[in-house]
Amino acid sequence: MAAHRVVLLFVVGVVRRGGPGTIHPAVSVRACVSGLRDTCRTIPAMTHRIAVLALDGVLPLDLGIPARVFNEARASDGSRLYSVGTCSIGGRPVRTREDFRLVVEHDESLLETADTVVIATQEPTPQLLATGTLPEDVTAVLKAIRPETRIVSLCTSAFLLAAAGLLDGLRATTHWTLCEAFAELFPGIEIDPNVLFVDNGRILTSAGGAAGIDLCLHLVRRDHGTGVAAAAARRCVAAPWREGGQAQFIEHVVPQDADRSTSATRQWALERLAEPLTLEDMAGHAHMSVRTFTRRFRQETGLSPLKWLAQRRLAHARHLLESTTLPVARIARACGFSDPVALRRQFHTYVGLSPAAYRRTHGVPGVTAGR
Repeated sequence: MAAHRVVLLFVVGVVRRGGPGTIHPAVSVRACVSGLRDTCRTIPAMTHRIAVLALDGVLPLDLGIPARVFNEARASDGSRLYSVGTCSIGGRPVRTREDFRLVVEHDESLLETADTVVIATQEPTPQLLATGTLPEDVTAVLKAIRPETRIVSLCTSAFLLAAAGLLDGLRATTHWTLCEAFAELFPGIEIDPNVLFVDNGRILTSAGGAAGIDLCLHLVRRDHGTGVAAAAARRCVAAPWREGGQAQFIEHVVPQDADRSTSATRQWALERLAEPLTLEDMAGHAHMSVRTFTRRFRQETGLSPLKWLAQRRLAHARHLLESTTLPVARIARACGFSDPVALRRQFHTYVGLSPAAYRRTHGVPGVTAGR
């Protein structure tokens, strides 16, 4: 498949293959050699092209997020899996929200060849907030993006996608302080103020600030698996996994009293994913009532204990599918799923693939795995 070349228009795209609505990331492909079913070779992936669009009023920190994350995504030989470029309308210098301007290397034609387009964070203009409309040049640029290109908005740039009609009928998010204004302007879009990002397949939106990092790492994970994403996160000194459903605003990231934290119980649970843990089990380990434990757990993680546990189990299953040849039934048991059917259901819901299909895309090359 084609790999990603990144262009900083702050818009990201992918290659569409298969039927309508099916988006496949650029990844290496394993193909059989000389017709032998169990003899496979790896076909090197091309670099996925990412274009980042910078418009006047862009937030400088957010503008640099796509290049920082995607440039750290590397293949096993150390080569980059994405190429990232930044553009502006007419290739003109861009006025940032701070007291300086930026000079970019490309004009909007960069978007025409991008696999993914990322629109960097731009606070909505008074015109956009009042009328829900965009300047003609911005509308023209967004309409010129190919229908198969993946599009990503960072933070309040979701307003741009909405005004251009790209989010009609979809679910989206943006910075929590502007979700109410967004809902009033675009009633046909389901806005969710309580998540870090929303993945609709081709169109993705993120909340403010660091959520842009989470979304970019999510794309790397979706395209190339958890191992590549985790390595990129380490190079960026970022959290390797914050699920999109996590809350935007967490009251207490670091509890004032470490003895009353749920962190020890989280570690305890991670070491027992294969066991049928209950909420009562976790609260008992923390020496708290279920009500107190649930409240403190949500304050510290932004998630309920059982949702956090389900996400950790799914993440562990993805890791085992990528890095081992264990049968799917054994992986289901190792991750605490009641049976392979439950694991498949979770994969279809949150990954969009069956475990077997995920393993074929991201698993150990050249090895036939058990089912």
